[in-house]
Amino acid sequence: MSSSIRMGRHALVLGLLTAIGPFAIDMYLPALPAIGRGLGAGPREVQASLMAFFVALGAGQLLAGPLSDLWGRKRPIYLGLALFLAASIGCAFAPGIGPLIGWRFVQGLGACACMVTPRAVVRDLHIGPDAARLMSLLLMVYSVSPILAPLVGSFVAEAGGWRAVFWAVAALAVLGMALVAALLPETRPPAARKGSSLRGAFGGYLVLLGDRHFVAVALMASLTLSGFFIYVANSSFVMSAHFGVTPRAYAVLFALNAVSLVAVSQANGRLSARFGLRRTLRGAVCAHAAVMGLLLVLQLAGVDRLWLMVALLMLGYGLNGIIVPSTFVLAMEGHAALAGAASALIGTLNFAGGAAVVALVAPFADGRPLPMVAGIAACSMAVLALALATLREGRING
Repeated sequence: MSSSIRMGRHALVLGLLTAIGPFAIDMYLPALPAIGRGLGAGPREVQASLMAFFVALGAGQLLAGPLSDLWGRKRPIYLGLALFLAASIGCAFAPGIGPLIGWRFVQGLGACACMVTPRAVVRDLHIGPDAARLMSLLLMVYSVSPILAPLVGSFVAEAGGWRAVFWAVAALAVLGMALVAALLPETRPPAARKGSSLRGAFGGYLVLLGDRHFVAVALMASLTLSGFFIYVANSSFVMSAHFGVTPRAYAVLFALNAVSLVAVSQANGRLSARFGLRRTLRGAVCAHAAVMGLLLVLQLAGVDRLWLMVALLMLGYGLNGIIVPSTFVLAMEGHAALAGAASALIGTLNFAGGAAVVALVAPFADGRPLPMVAGIAACSMAVLALALATLREGRING
């Protein structure tokens, strides 16, 4: 089998695994207002079900990463998918918003292994531009989720109610198990696991947290995704209440961001090989901050046009197709022996940090675009500050 075919197969399986958790987020976004009506809950309570998933998805990776080093890459995936399946069924039967939040937390715990392990597999197989290429391919497959999931979710919820959405994601867990069994090899052999232990892994976290470069680059990834999570948590309410957009139209508008991300991510491998990871990442971060800053300035000036906001968000989130995989690669590249732990810590910072940022923005959310846009722009400016301070030539390849 040629290396390109093998890389494509790995990208397909790893991307689909990574997409299971985000699919459980994106698919029910158009149904958030309906969930609130069905369970007698307000927007903040419904958003709490989203934040519970984020927290679990992040915190659970601290254990899933070490287990992937200790047990190998496949066993934690099977365990996580089984837990995700059980929790999805629990969500489908939830009698109130409280139980739904609880089951969403458990669902996030199950999904975390599918988030952390694929990144460790990439590090097992490749470094440098090849790793960036595979990570971008993985991100491309993963990005099908925000393209298809809201549309599928709107159809499923319309046909069977919002509870049917959770039956659909339960079916995805079953599909994931089948794909892992059939197509994913074990990339961490028993010999590589001999020196692994939970104590050593948690000691590895201390090592990683003591690496200022790792922390800075991981925070860049976290804040980049936090800006997107602000959009995820607030956009359905902004679109429906402020702009009068229907759930189906909202799903289409949401998908445009993913279309842009997929298009831009395809250039990441070529740009990184030509200009280096750092230079490519710096350029993407600067452009991202300029776009989101412009959107905030327009909102403050009273320019409140749906098409303009959608266009600028589409451009800004497209640049995530460079920023996210590049930050993952740069953060992990100097820690081959701690690949699982490094991947887990990045994931924890991403999703737990995202939940914290969403919680900070929530008290200001009033259905208008400005609070959402201000939160997104603040995250983008923080990423720019970290990039200017951190991404200097000569640290790691690129």
